Amino acid sequence: MFYQEIPLHLEGSLPEAKLVVYIQEYSEGLYVKERPLVLLCPGGGYTYTSDREAESIALQFLAMGCHAAVLRYSPAPAVYPIQLKELAYSMKYIRAHAAEWHINQDKIVVQGCSAGGHLAASLGVFWKEEWLGDAVDASPEEIKPNGLILCYPVITSGEFAHRGSFDNLTGGDDSLLEKLSLEKQVNAHTPKTFLWHTFTDGSVPMENSLLFVSALRKYNIPTEFHLYPEGRHGLALANELTAGEDGGHIQKECTSWVELAHTWLKNI
Repeated sequence: MFYQEIPLHLEGSLPEAKLVVYIQEYSEGLYVKERPLVLLCPGGGYTYTSDREAESIALQFLAMGCHAAVLRYSPAPAVYPIQLKELAYSMKYIRAHAAEWHINQDKIVVQGCSAGGHLAASLGVFWKEEWLGDAVDASPEEIKPNGLILCYPVITSGEFAHRGSFDNLTGGDDSLLEKLSLEKQVNAHTPKTFLWHTFTDGSVPMENSLLFVSALRKYNIPTEFHLYPEGRHGLALANELTAGEDGGHIQKECTSWVELAHTWLKNI
């Protein structure tokens, strides 16, 4: 496996911002010549990037035959749009190395948990905007994700908002809230999407996913959505590998999301 950390030095990036790539070795002796790549955006309320939603999930996708990458984007005090610029730059970087790393260019998807889901979905709805491509010197096609995998995502700045995420992302600039309420930004160019949430999520209510799914439906964007009846926020893999320090974040029935997402990815 090829492992590399690429520091991100965009204007406004914090010193710890980086892209971490995990590329499976190519072999002439293998039937698989090109692999999908899953680019992960960990959650953390835009205050940090959660270790529980980073490498452990990346390794699961590696085990299923994908390449993977983890974006350690700039959290607060960095504010919008630097996180989105870092994600767009990361997409550009990955596509530029797709031939070298034997990546299937039609299956580069962005995955995100919680606030990382908001970041992933932001690229999904904003990738075609001229300002974003200009910010990272890329064409829209270079930064476009082929799909989104959203895990209990932060979506709306309205009634069901996770206020802390938006306070951190905007730095308190309320004029950005309408634009960053992503159920209002879905458009005909939003990519295919896989989402899951839990009915009992007490931090980011399930309505965040429901609102996004409803908007995707309006534009007839192919969507797969799973709502599990039980589970706290931030489950990650929902098993012992990503359990918190208190042994929590284990919800056996929710562990199926990874295999479901893998099946969805194969069918893109």
